[in-house]
Amino acid sequence: MDAPEGKGLMATCVVTSYGSRLAAVGMLLVAERYARQGIGRRLMNHVLAETGDIPLSLYATAAGQPLYEQLGFTAVGRIERVTGFLRPTGDRPSTVSVRPAAAEDLRALVRLDAEVFGTDRTHVLARLPAYADHIRVAEDGGDLVGYAATWPSAGTQVIGPLIARDTATTRALVASLAGTTDRPLRTDIDARHSELLAWFEECGLRTGPTTTLMVRGASGLPGDWSRRYAPLTVAMG
Repeated sequence: MDAPEGKGLMATCVVTSYGSRLAAVGMLLVAERYARQGIGRRLMNHVLAETGDIPLSLYATAAGQPLYEQLGFTAVGRIERVTGFLRPTGDRPSTVSVRPAAAEDLRALVRLDAEVFGTDRTHVLARLPAYADHIRVAEDGGDLVGYAATWPSAGTQVIGPLIARDTATTRALVASLAGTTDRPLRTDIDARHSELLAWFEECGLRTGPTTTLMVRGASGLPGDWSRRYAPLTVAMG
């Protein structure tokens, strides 16, 4: 949304479509000089009109949550941010093998992601190599059982998306990615994964701001939350 009289950008919002099953709303930002003037509400009303009956999801900060509730979104989950340097703890070695992703992994990666996310994200994952610094895949007996990516943001190295069959596989992926950077890590974990959050704390990472997962037009996200540990991005806390 452009500001009047050619004064630059007033507000932005990005909607990522996953067909008729889901669309994700993100990057709802309003320039500071236009804050508290109803611009965010106007932009969201435009999004609702454009998407029609398609279910929507978003990650809300505490400041944004009241607006989304007024627009019909409901809270269905909580995300906890952890940041810091990963300190080795002497974990028993994982039975999975972790290696850098290769081009020939894309088909299996997309298939696993669709099972876990509940809809096809090929158009997002095909662009992930150009966006991420590193992508790791976890294998067991030749089967791909998890993957994770890392990319830079605000002085940290963000881990996400992060999908794995269990917590042990997730730890192996995170440890592998931690070895690729000298920056502190940051990742946003579904709070239901309490075992993984405890491991991060044991490894020296600290918890930070929380965000709320909200949906409109559905009772929750499709797919298998138990294997979905961290999204690509969430709202900035």
